Amino acid sequence: MNLLNKRTLLGLALSSLVCFTAQAGDVEKGKAKSATCAACHGANGISMIPDYPNLAGQKEKYLISQLKAFRSGDRKNPVMAPMAAGLSDEDIANLAAYYASLNPAG
Repeated sequence: MNLLNKRTLLGLALSSLVCFTAQAGDVEKGKAKSATCAACHGANGISMIPDYPNLAGQKEKYLISQLKAFRSGDRKNPVMAPMAAGLSDEDIANLAAYYASLNPAG
């Protein structure tokens, strides 16, 4: 492998690390922010209401992308749109980290 390819691979690896680090949320802050979510998605991310999905154990990146899509209007939902509208990127990262940390088995 030549020097240019090594530098390119190193640059990509560092970029990926920076992107991942920027998205990493704080589980405890997410837990504190999740009180509103619990009404529909359950206190531990397991919904008791059939129409609402379980969030416990969902992948962090998936939760981030879905919350951002609700917030931007790219994903339409009359319940989730107003819930996500007031969330900052940090709030979303923290909520995603919290729900991803939970055991889906309860």
